[in-house]
Amino acid sequence: MQPPTTALLGRAAATFVLGVVVGVLGTVMHRAVRPWGLVLCVVLVLVALLTARAWHGWATYVGAVGGLFLATTLLAGEGPGGDVLVPGTDLWGWGWILGAAVAVVAVALVPRRWVQDDPARTGAVAPPPAGPLP
Repeated sequence: MQPPTTALLGRAAATFVLGVVVGVLGTVMHRAVRPWGLVLCVVLVLVALLTARAWHGWATYVGAVGGLFLATTLLAGEGPGGDVLVPGTDLWGWGWILGAAVAVVAVALVPRRWVQDDPARTGAVAPPPAGPLP
């Protein structure tokens, strides 16, 4: 295993921010238009995590999951005025939390060949080298 580079850490930080944005949007909007708001928010989590994993593997995936977890956990708690965005007493809140968890597990179980480009396996031709013609 190679040590992490600054580029990899930067990508992981970027996907952490992506996870925070997805977590905030999902937590706020999962009740917007029932049931499609919940479905759209869970699909958003699935697509964002799949994109993060395809971008640079497990490091970016873990960054996105961390951001999603942080945002969802903070917003699911009781606010300063006693407001709760994700009440534990109704099915919409449970649907959001469990749907996001299922999306996290589903993306983790996706085979590597679905998210990794391998020109040798796909039969793609490598581009010619740059430089002057002979």
